[in-house]
Amino acid sequence: MNSMLMCPCGLSQPYSQCCEPLHTQHLMADSAEQLMRSRYAAFVMGEIDYIVQTTVPAQQHLLDVKAITAWSQQNQWLGLTIVSSQPNLKPHHAKVEFIARFRDQQGEQQHHELSSFVQAGSRWYFLDPTVEPMPTLKSVCLCGSGQKFKRCCAPFLGLTS
Repeated sequence: MNSMLMCPCGLSQPYSQCCEPLHTQHLMADSAEQLMRSRYAAFVMGEIDYIVQTTVPAQQHLLDVKAITAWSQQNQWLGLTIVSSQPNLKPHHAKVEFIARFRDQQGEQQHHELSSFVQAGSRWYFLDPTVEPMPTLKSVCLCGSGQKFKRCCAPFLGLTS
């Protein structure tokens, strides 16, 4: 990898000093926003294993890796804008609103999302709202906190009022 290649995450740093150490697991993301940026860069760089590894462990085996890989490869990635970052909404939860711009067969597109993240131990993970099945509200939370899903991650996935 060219050590002067700029990181696609938008921080205007060389990839080798920005998201690459996260992708190679030499470092872990310090915040939900840093994880979000590194996940976008992983889509751009084709680091699909990183996308899987940074999704909450209970959801990893449910991910459609072929579809994720295809989406990564079939698009020309044009940039990432962080709209807002809401760290520490609860002791171990955060949200990051972003716009990922890309070009596909239909032309230039935008993916605008408000993503939820949970910190388990010292690691931040993405909570994927599209993965099925979700735990029941009375089940133990998928993040491993030991709390009921209803009181822990479910509100961040829009599953409780």
